[in-house]
Amino acid sequence: MFEAVEGLQQEHGELERRLAAPETHADQRLAKQLNQRYAELTAVVGTWREWLTLGEDIEAARELAQEDASFAAELEPLEARQAVVAERLRHLLVPRDPSDAKDAILELKSGEGGEESALFAGDLLRMYTRYAEQRGWATEVLDATGSDLGGYKSVTVAVKAKGTPEPGEAPYALLKFEGGVHRVQRVPVTESQGRVHTSAAGVLVMPEAEQVDVTLDENDLRIDVFRSSGPGGQSVNTTDSAVRITHLPSGIVVSCQNEKSQLQNKESAMRILRARLLAAAEEEANAEASAARRSQIRTVDRSERIRTYNYPENRISDHRTGYKSHNLDQVLDGDLQPVLDSCVRTDLAARLDALES
Repeated sequence: MFEAVEGLQQEHGELERRLAAPETHADQRLAKQLNQRYAELTAVVGTWREWLTLGEDIEAARELAQEDASFAAELEPLEARQAVVAERLRHLLVPRDPSDAKDAILELKSGEGGEESALFAGDLLRMYTRYAEQRGWATEVLDATGSDLGGYKSVTVAVKAKGTPEPGEAPYALLKFEGGVHRVQRVPVTESQGRVHTSAAGVLVMPEAEQVDVTLDENDLRIDVFRSSGPGGQSVNTTDSAVRITHLPSGIVVSCQNEKSQLQNKESAMRILRARLLAAAEEEANAEASAARRSQIRTVDRSERIRTYNYPENRISDHRTGYKSHNLDQVLDGDLQPVLDSCVRTDLAARLDALES
């Protein structure tokens, strides 16, 4: 498996030369793509070199141990260290989702439960916003439709990393596991009898598409403008600032009314449309892929309930990975990393099994 690193090392050197050339940085999108790939390969090449060095140290210790038995004591820790590094390198060489280096767009929608579901969608938005803050990511609400009690019937938020994240550390690489139906069990604010109700909200996670990722023909778009509306449908704007874009070939419709400017709403709608088209293209590719790839976490049916948030027991349970913890209050305050780590581990194990089978 490690033989593949030889070719990757050559690619790493070529990227280093290209990134050192001033003309590369004249195209910011190209420079970003090269930086992302360079960061991914740097982790692989650095780990591989450490593995080789440890191998040389082990061989030297074995030779010296034949002359001086005291050197034999160095073998065990060196071999243990090499095994750890080998496992890390093995993980780094597992083929990654091509979109893992991208930023993310999340769409949250209320589902079963009416106002309670809309309030829960607001709680999820706060959880993701707090988590993004902890990681130093920026968030931007692209569109939102509120509910009467202060929740969200739907809300779309962009999550953007600063600089070039390490492999597996970009927003989409982690947040893609949030796609699915999230179930909540708690006493709603509208419940007078104190009974626990179950409701749900849906989350859709898409990689944010660059303009070079998706080609849009203006002739394929129908753009309509209308007045923004607030909770209950009342008009909140006296001008036609809201924008609805229909992509005629696919039938995808995107509406944005969050900004007072028609131009800003159009730009936000275009960002969401590109992300949806890229996600649709990936879904089509996944449908044609092997059974092993289809079994990965990120391709599960979005109608599946992936997680339960039980307020009376302060418990969070992820049904895909078996993760369970009684710190729901902390998770909702942004401490989401342990939950996501369980998803990353499960996904990695599935990828490794697919490679070895």
